[in-house]
Amino acid sequence: MTRTATAALLLLALLPSAPAAAQAIPDHPDKLVFQPIAFQPPVAKDHRVVLKNGMVVYIAEDRALPLVNIALTVRVGSWLEPAGKEGLAGFTGSQMRRGGTKSLTAEELDEKLEFLAAQVSTGIGPTSGSAGLNCLSDNLDEALRIFVEMLREPRFQEDRLALAKEQALQEMKKRNDDSADIEGREWGVLLHGGDFFTNRFTTEASVKGLARDDLASFHREHFTPANMIAAVSGSFTRAEMIKKLETAFAGWPSPKIAARPIPATTSPAAPGLYRVEKDVNQGRVSIGLPTVKRDHPDIAALEVMNEILGGSGFTSRITKTVRSDEGLAYSAGSSFAPGIWYPGRFRAAFQSKSRSVPYAASLVLGEIRKMREGTVSAEELETIKNNLVQTFPSSFASKAQSMAIFASDEY
Repeated sequence: MTRTATAALLLLALLPSAPAAAQAIPDHPDKLVFQPIAFQPPVAKDHRVVLKNGMVVYIAEDRALPLVNIALTVRVGSWLEPAGKEGLAGFTGSQMRRGGTKSLTAEELDEKLEFLAAQVSTGIGPTSGSAGLNCLSDNLDEALRIFVEMLREPRFQEDRLALAKEQALQEMKKRNDDSADIEGREWGVLLHGGDFFTNRFTTEASVKGLARDDLASFHREHFTPANMIAAVSGSFTRAEMIKKLETAFAGWPSPKIAARPIPATTSPAAPGLYRVEKDVNQGRVSIGLPTVKRDHPDIAALEVMNEILGGSGFTSRITKTVRSDEGLAYSAGSSFAPGIWYPGRFRAAFQSKSRSVPYAASLVLGEIRKMREGTVSAEELETIKNNLVQTFPSSFASKAQSMAIFASDEY
């Protein structure tokens, strides 16, 4: 038998056999028939563990890769900053990772983590703090030890803090350079009020006034295991990981902390037209209002409404009218974000040439009016409902995502 004939036989052997009764290929994609999605999300209580120190942990084995992922949510945020100390939370969060530990200088910490191929991050935002570790399962013991030492006893190295403060002051000088930054900042003030904690911005005085002792004191007050919720996934056994976490956090005093509640009352601006002058050839427009919290009974209907109006890209009304039909904007649409601690927001936004801003705005307002006063077609409703249902399982695509959702809900 020739080599060519042998190759042909091997190729034939690798081809799948035809099914006995193959389904006919439809002549148009619209005629494709799919089985209904049968998806059951994981159950939080099946993964919830409370350590001896009071830390809540959501834990799941995942042996797809030889990695371990630990993500902490910490009950801390900029709402706890004293007046005149704006930026304290953010600097504390960033310098925990960048400023070394009790036994390691900042440079030694960087080198140690790089040697272990471990990724470590920390940060503090308006309503929560975070800390993360991702490492090879073979390096977990050493990486976890360093991670916990960093969380418990950060060095807050003076030269790293000085560099961070200088960088913040330089960035502060650019605040009004980008019209997008101006729009976002002013939108937040209009939506929540100038005195709301999310609109308390750093100043030159507040940044220069921050010292290492301020960061250390803020850290001591808010970082204890009982104030943390962990999402853990990776290549391990459940019992093994629980034991490692108990050991790693052992000896860290963990009193219950009664922090001030996150403010829930906002002071939005009166309805009206607000304009910021900027010498650019493009206008940025945001149209919207405060909305509901996520436990509101109409939350699902509001989400579907927004997707039809402007949240689903080219199939949505605002995008189709302003971009596809009129060609007035590259980016045009809407978003709906329900609140957790305080009211959420609805926002329709676009960017267009300065001279076409009034016309584009009238089109957006017209689509909002039609949504309020008109009807939604059966096709629009079915398309969005199907999209939301079919993409829902992607939120639980990995064990890490699932555990993170549970930890967030616990928080």
